[in-house]
Formats: sequence, C-alpha cells, structure tokens
Amino acid sequence: MNSYYVAILQGSVLTVGVSLLALLVSIVLGLVGAAAKLSGRPVLVGIATIYTTVIRGVPDLVVMLLVFYGGTIGINHLLEISGSKSTIDINPFFAGVLTIGFIYGAYMVETFRGAILAIPKGQMEAAWAFGMGRTQAFLRITAPQMVRYALPGFTNNWLVLIKATALVSLIGLKEMTYLAKQASAATRSPFAFFLFTAALFLIYTTVSLYALRKLNARYSLGTRRGQL
Repeated sequence: MNSYYVAILQGSVLTVGVSLLALLVSIVLGLVGAAAKLSGRPVLVGIATIYTTVIRGVPDLVVMLLVFYGGTIGINHLLEISGSKSTIDINPFFAGVLTIGFIYGAYMVETFRGAILAIPKGQMEAAWAFGMGRTQAFLRITAPQMVRYALPGFTNNWLVLIKATALVSLIGLKEMTYLAKQASAATRSPFAFFLFTAALFLIYTTVSLYALRKLNARYSLGTRRGQL
C-alpha cells in the first residue's frame, strides 16, 4: 500500500513540471496576444480575438483531446501523403504542456491586456518626452506596473492551471492523478488515494497563493493593497 503513495508522490513532481512549463507557454502567448489586441491593427486584433473567444468557449478537455488525437492523426496523415511509411506518436508530456499552455494563454491575454490598459497613458508619453525608447519605456515604466495590476488575475489563472493538469491523465501521462486512478483500481480503495492526491493539489495551490501574495505585496509598496 505504501508503494502506491510513494508512486503518487513521484508523479506529483511530473505534475509540477507540466504546470510550470505550461505556465511559461501561457505567459508568452498572453503577452503576444495582449500586444496584438492593443496594436490597433485589424488583422492582429482579429486573430487575437478569435483565439481568446474560441479557447475560452471550448471545454479544456475537448481542446486537449483535439490536440493529442487530432494532432497525431494530422501529422501521420501528412507523413503518409509525403510517402513516408513511418508514424509518429505525440508525447503525452509535451502534448499536455502545450495544450494547457495554449488554453490558459487565452486567459493571460485578457489579464495582461487589462493590466496594461490600467496604466495611465500619460506615463508612457512622459517617458518618451524624457528621451526613452519604446523598449526602455516598457521595461522601466509599463512592465513593473503591469505586474502589479496583473497579479490578482494571474494568480487565479495559475491556481486553475495547476488543477487543470489532472486532465493530462486522460492522455496517458503518468502524473499523480493517473497514478491515483491506477492505485485505486488495484486496491479498490479509491477514497484514500484520491484524498491524498487532493491534499497534494491543495498544498501546491496554498504555497503558490502564499508566494504570489508576497510578490503582490512587494509590487504594491506605497499603494493600497487588496487581497488576492
């Protein structure tokens, strides 16, 4: 029985890995999407709007299955057309990372866009008047304030993203939810293993919330602070 708990703990490390890499993907997509929506260019605005609208309107599980199974079928079909006899199976780890990152990138777009819009435009104009370039003004003026305004929404997205990693168990990745199901089937004691898994998720989210609150306090020095 103890070996199952050890296996779930080992699987929890994989869960953290998927979460962090997916977060990185979502941040990149969020920044790119926010920049596109604020660019004022109809084509970029349209692409970013379609991305956020579709992804936020389709269940996460459906998107993951489409990417994993649809991607595998599509790649192998292209190989068949090209005359290749080899087949490719998408790695569940990378499929999970990219899919979850792609999904939550849509939420990050709106988080970052709202944070940038909350910064008074006069501050950037003043930075340009002092001779700062756009990149320098963004790094020194916009970025620090954007972090402060984005942190509450970012925190919510991160907490939901961590829990969403449980979905990758459905595509065969042996993270802690998958291993909990295997242990439950082998011992016919689902309650104990799923309760243990739930406790691990709760630990991760609690530690994350504490760390992000500390970060929020740092970026909110000299301003009125609200609870995340």
